[in-house]
Amino acid sequence: MKKRILVVGAGHVGLYAALRLSKKLHSWEAEVMVVDPQPHMTYQPFLPEASAGNISPRHAVVPLRRALRNCTIVAGEVTRIEHARKTATVQPIIGPAREIPYDHIIVAPGSVSRTLPIPGLREQGIGFKTIGEAIYLRNHVLDRLDVAAATADPVTRRNALTFVFVGGGYAGIEALAEMEDMARDALKYYPELSSEDMRWVLVEATLRVLPEVDRDMGAYTVQQLLKRKMDIRLDTRLESCVDGVVKLSDGDSFRADTIVWTAGVKPSPMLDQTDLPRDERRRVTCLPTLQVVDGDRVLEGAWSAGDCAAVPDLTGPPGTFCSPSAQHAVRQAAQMADNIRAVLRSRLPKNYKHKHAGSVASLGLHKGVAQVYGIKLTGLPAWAMHRAYHLSRIPSLNRKVRVLVDWVLAFVLRREVVALGQLHDPREEFVEATPRIAPRS
Repeated sequence: MKKRILVVGAGHVGLYAALRLSKKLHSWEAEVMVVDPQPHMTYQPFLPEASAGNISPRHAVVPLRRALRNCTIVAGEVTRIEHARKTATVQPIIGPAREIPYDHIIVAPGSVSRTLPIPGLREQGIGFKTIGEAIYLRNHVLDRLDVAAATADPVTRRNALTFVFVGGGYAGIEALAEMEDMARDALKYYPELSSEDMRWVLVEATLRVLPEVDRDMGAYTVQQLLKRKMDIRLDTRLESCVDGVVKLSDGDSFRADTIVWTAGVKPSPMLDQTDLPRDERRRVTCLPTLQVVDGDRVLEGAWSAGDCAAVPDLTGPPGTFCSPSAQHAVRQAAQMADNIRAVLRSRLPKNYKHKHAGSVASLGLHKGVAQVYGIKLTGLPAWAMHRAYHLSRIPSLNRKVRVLVDWVLAFVLRREVVALGQLHDPREEFVEATPRIAPRS
């Protein structure tokens, strides 16, 4: 009898697992159904490049219906999972919710920004996890340059040109470095402004940045950012940002029009509406086979991986888990798809085992840092490795070609530095131009 494999979420895990299952299984063996509220998968490592204008935002996402032609795509959100009944409740974009039964489920809703109860953060901050946030940040930064160039008030100019990034992991460092690089490039067209007018602040609660690499590589990164006259605050926490007034734990206080929160992630809150077992960090507990496990009991037909899952790291000391990185997510997705196929064909699943190869990070155009298999690179070679690696990992030849063409054009032509702020409220002008008419009775 034909089985149904329900994939919850179309991020790195969901898309790669669904793609592999649709290729490895016969159509009469199983139906692969993917549920996600977005019509695309976002390749998050390209968010800084999309925000900086190095590639088109459309090329940093993968359309689900194009990539998963042999899968059933449901545009909606899973609001509840009852694995005891092997049923998921799905809320479509429009219309009533419906229950979808399944034989196997891949729980991969991913993660959301891990925020803290900081006064003003909800009102003033912006995250950096989605393509919408990346586009907004680009437009906002360029808009602040316009504000600063147009005003004669030094306080307004100083506030507009102060940019604060909270969190010194890969997301924060790459976003900070790429946006500063873009803004510095844009200043060529602002004779009223100079690079000394801008203030870029990194706030990190620990004593180091880029914890995924060795300390010397983190120290190199800080040195490079300091050479670009950025304000690096280590062992410092954001305590308040009410009305744009940034107050730090070191006692400093200043105003900023831009506050970007990149201080880590946590499992999707959707998992709270499931009967799946979770650990103290609210991750789904898994075996190395990527099967969901409740104590010593394996939950038949339940699988998980990626940011929302606690997957034992068989290459590390006992009790350690795989880090929430795209490197693990892609490989876990492939192993999970193979394991589901094995179970469907009455074979035993295999353990996931992968030693973290290292990390690469961009620090702006032609600048980077990399530590791969113990080899450490900086500057142009690290930046080239960063681009080559992620070009090889983004799904589909279509996207690889488009990204490569973007890079070639960016090398030949000048970077586009125009803000399209109207994208965020496109009906405002039309609404103001249209008179109010009372409805007829």
